[in-house]
Amino acid sequence: MSINYREAVLQDEEELFSLAASLATSYKPNMKDYSTIFKDLLSDRNADIIIAETDARLIGYVLVFHHSTFYANGVISWVEELFVIEEFRGKKIGKKLMELVEEKAYQRNSKLVALATRRAGSFYKAIGYDDSAVYFKKTLSQE
Repeated sequence: MSINYREAVLQDEEELFSLAASLATSYKPNMKDYSTIFKDLLSDRNADIIIAETDARLIGYVLVFHHSTFYANGVISWVEELFVIEEFRGKKIGKKLMELVEEKAYQRNSKLVALATRRAGSFYKAIGYDDSAVYFKKTLSQE
């Protein structure tokens, strides 16, 4: 089985939506908002969406943002979402997506790559990431 890794393009919109919806646990993505956000991200020079695909379909993706910080004295790269469909897990696809993130971060002179996870700590430790902080959130009501 051959796996191709590439930047997302507009034609990936619908298929990527089903992957993003499978990742979501706190919110239920809807196509209308997703479509707007997807198009915005494709044109955002500080964001990368990298796709993993077979000949037949998309099987994973990573969404990363690159932004300047005071504490790191420069740019950091923040992995917002990483997802590989279940039947392809354990085949080093997530690891390869993260290696591509690290390449993008290096090209941008990022000081570090960071992320928050609740379910995949052992995966990130296995590929060289360390525990660093506790993640807090406050959901804002838009009613």
